Amino acid sequence: MSADPLRVACIGMGWWSDVLADAIQRSGKLEIRGCYTRSEEKRKNFAAKYRCRPAASYEALLADAEIEAIINTTPNDVHLTTTCAAAAAGKHVFLDKPIANSISDGRAITEACRKAGVVLALGYQRRRESHFRWIRQQIDDGLFGKLVNAEANISRDRLGKIDLTSWRYQAAGMPGGVMLQIGIHYIDVLEYLIGPIRAVRGQSAQLVLPGDNPDVASLILQHENGALSTLNASYASASEYYLMNVYGKDATAYYDLHNGLRLLKRGETTPVVVPCAENDTLVEELEEFAAAVRGQGRHEVGGEYATRSLAVVRAGILSAREGRSVEIAQLLNGDAKM
Repeated sequence: MSADPLRVACIGMGWWSDVLADAIQRSGKLEIRGCYTRSEEKRKNFAAKYRCRPAASYEALLADAEIEAIINTTPNDVHLTTTCAAAAAGKHVFLDKPIANSISDGRAITEACRKAGVVLALGYQRRRESHFRWIRQQIDDGLFGKLVNAEANISRDRLGKIDLTSWRYQAAGMPGGVMLQIGIHYIDVLEYLIGPIRAVRGQSAQLVLPGDNPDVASLILQHENGALSTLNASYASASEYYLMNVYGKDATAYYDLHNGLRLLKRGETTPVVVPCAENDTLVEELEEFAAAVRGQGRHEVGGEYATRSLAVVRAGILSAREGRSVEIAQLLNGDAKM
């Protein structure tokens, strides 16, 4: 196994590409060797900032034998073409969530990487936060008993802060709006903690932000183990906020942005504070990707799981439109265009 840093190239120069590039520099187990985006100015600025080579074209970048993997932060609707091209060139791919805008694209991306024998890893860093790792360990140890319910909220203030020319805030580029863009993080956490989601009932609204996309959305989720959970996502809130409460027959965990993690066991009346050290989730997921490329284990979130996570959002969109609960299997086994 090579001990040298994984040689990567970044494509899609936006604010998140810099966030991941900063994490790569904090790691030391990956090294940025190249970059490409259609804007010559953006790729030159990125190359200067991260001391890598700007490529004149994506094809030229993929032809560079020195590059082992691609860090892909392109818009959702080109994930299929950019990832399939990388796989065909024998490059491993770390792809920012969601895997795509459609289930059919998610499946095609997964299959292309499988056939090419390259690692496909999806960026779902929220599940790695130390408080969620602690809760999961206690669930595995039986502390919670039967899981019955969970409630989650992920909110940010985007009033006056959005660029309506950006694909991230347009229905065509980010169908489902806030739930696909940030809510999907807590869909992942709910599945990680409570278990796979079987059915979804959803509702969304556009209340504060301009444009053509929902800025508030809610889901009621039925998990395969019978537990129910709720998820609210908002771009119309006055402030940033995160909440994840997990209820079991024998214990309850309360987490929120301002008060941290607390635990309350059956028969007790006062929650106990659980200290959790802050961890670098982005570095962790990138280093896990690098290790998987070197044949040292697997990345936690691959294409099949990410496609199922996408299906939960798509089910919420369909439910809001049709006013009924939607089975995840209906989408995964039925309409491939969803």
